[in-house]
Amino acid sequence: MTQEYTAGQRQQHEVAAAPKVPGRDRYLDLLRSLALVRVVLYHLFGWAWLTVLFPSMGVMFALAGSLMARSLSRPALSVIRGRIRRLLPPLWAFSAVVLPLMFVGGWNLSEDPDHSGTWGLLELVNYVIPIGAPPYPWEVGFPSDLLESTWADQAVGPLWYLRAYLWFVLASPLLLWAFRRVPWATLLAPLALTAVVGTGLVSIPGELGNAVTDFAVYGSCWILGFAHHEGVLAKVPRYLAVSGSVLVMAFGLWWASGHLGPEGWDLNDIPLAQAAWSFGFVVILLQYSPSWQELPGRLARWDKLVTLSNNRAVTIYLWHNLLIMATVPIIDLAYRLPFMQSDRAVAALDATDTLWMFFLVWPLIGLAILTFGWIEDLAAKRGARLWPNGVRRSRVGPRATAGHRP
Repeated sequence: MTQEYTAGQRQQHEVAAAPKVPGRDRYLDLLRSLALVRVVLYHLFGWAWLTVLFPSMGVMFALAGSLMARSLSRPALSVIRGRIRRLLPPLWAFSAVVLPLMFVGGWNLSEDPDHSGTWGLLELVNYVIPIGAPPYPWEVGFPSDLLESTWADQAVGPLWYLRAYLWFVLASPLLLWAFRRVPWATLLAPLALTAVVGTGLVSIPGELGNAVTDFAVYGSCWILGFAHHEGVLAKVPRYLAVSGSVLVMAFGLWWASGHLGPEGWDLNDIPLAQAAWSFGFVVILLQYSPSWQELPGRLARWDKLVTLSNNRAVTIYLWHNLLIMATVPIIDLAYRLPFMQSDRAVAALDATDTLWMFFLVWPLIGLAILTFGWIEDLAAKRGARLWPNGVRRSRVGPRATAGHRP
């Protein structure tokens, strides 16, 4: 008995049977964009519950791990060199702005009790290659006092992510080798390490301890990226992966409930809870990964912004915290407006200043993309682009010939 197809059914069948065209996975691109937006919102509003709603760092490390596993089909040394090359120039541009501002603001490294001496000078290398934590003063001035005295802590503090990323890149050839031989042991080992170094059972002092803890907390997420790329995660029955993830996440929340930090349910202050919650959350996200080649339905309207944020992810992450602070002097200008001189108007602005910061930070981020984003292209050995949102500009008019100048 033959089966008859309508024209539409035949076309759907042919599309389903056709091999996928290699390219960007738009689902993963969407997750990265959401993670970046959540990071900005967290640093803007400080809402602890955002770390539970969407564990951005775990998601970003998992996506980076998946891309790293794909790249390691090439010689490991060239892959590592390429990843470092893409990371460092945007950092150098950031450091070239922030370091002089700290020195102009009055920071004297030789007199800083936390970073004095030869070791303090050596720590400055982390502004060039982020192997460790870069030094900065807890309080320092800013030209014309435009920013509050803690601006350096706010601006430089997030650079821990670059350090952790670099550590993962350097360790990836060994981690991938181990994962392909003992996948589950390699996947779960960072969680076990977090239970040791992230709970105080074993304490490693100083920045080395912070680096090891970060590596442990997000190590399983990075290796989950390996599992996603290698197809190991897809072999686990969905009901088993989801139910197991829910149990791990429930443990994370239970642990957090008994170890709340100064900010309450902020999982950034509770390493074991962060590791468990991020791990389970990422498993579910990757287990349901639809591998879109295009954003479907209503999500398609966000295609340009998703493309832009993925092409400028490093720039957005590096500059967003400093730009959040830069919104404050802009808002302060509003108090000088003639119609803002009444007590009622001042009170209204005081009550909504954080909301105004939210609206102002996005155009400032756009300005940073225009000013510094092209460095990411040069670092990747591409032609510089000011606004890479996926729109290809076509030539207008006839092609110029020798006898007809445009």
